[in-house]
Amino acid sequence: MAFNQKIDIKIVRVYIVMPVHNEEAVLERSLESLVKQDRCPDQLVVVDDNSTDNSFEIIERYAGNHEWIKSVKLKSGPGHLPGEKVIKAFQAGFEQLDNNFELVCKFDADIVFPSDYLRKLVEEFNRNPKLGVSGGLPMIEINGEWVFEDIASVNHVRGPVKAYRKQCFEAIDGLKASIGWDTIDVLLARFNGWEVKTIPGLYVKHLKPTGKTYSRSARLLQGKALYRMRYGWVISLLALAKGAVKRRQFQFFVNGIQGYWNAWAGNDSFLVSEAEGKFIRSYRWKNILNKFGFRKNH
Repeated sequence: MAFNQKIDIKIVRVYIVMPVHNEEAVLERSLESLVKQDRCPDQLVVVDDNSTDNSFEIIERYAGNHEWIKSVKLKSGPGHLPGEKVIKAFQAGFEQLDNNFELVCKFDADIVFPSDYLRKLVEEFNRNPKLGVSGGLPMIEINGEWVFEDIASVNHVRGPVKAYRKQCFEAIDGLKASIGWDTIDVLLARFNGWEVKTIPGLYVKHLKPTGKTYSRSARLLQGKALYRMRYGWVISLLALAKGAVKRRQFQFFVNGIQGYWNAWAGNDSFLVSEAEGKFIRSYRWKNILNKFGFRKNH
């Protein structure tokens, strides 16, 4: 789909929504890194999603000290599942915002941001009017050293540090309350003609590596998400195999197949339209063929 929008609005107002669930051990470091930005956000809504620790007390303290921080307490089910739960918390926070933003961010509560993070993020969006989704690169600590968290490509904007231009966010109809939301959003952004990119050299510290707090039942949802994104069997198998290799977990592959089969057999509803699904499969095949050197000559 060709990009046909003229965007000449400079990013001035930046809003952030931060879902929180039992993040007492890391939350203060994350909030402190946002408070110390050399370009602070205009609004930050921190949503406590049924925490059983002291997370809400920390949020309340920061909200009391900074007028641009707002706390929200949300009652939801127990446990910490990826996808649906966190996005419903994000949506609850988003509803507290006014509509005067140009950039909206979904940040996790276990991220420590460098002091120039938001400024560089805004600069990147203002430099490229076609940029719809962007973010930095998460690093994790291994044996005392901070290294890139290679669970995903350096070109994939990760869920804990997502930033969306307002027009792009509206074009993709916000975030889907499902596991795989942070893949669907960038695919739909591209479907609608927006560019998606990470910002080289802009690193954040991810204090709790992805998936460490998820149960086995949560991992079964990955295959279901691939079905609901209309990947089809072949691309799904390739995606699951790649994920298993990166995680060094063959069980990830087995769980994914089971999840996909269950969704197919149960005729689960899709998260994208037929046209969007066709685009997604075409885009995925193009990337797969490119990686194996089968580039088309133009």
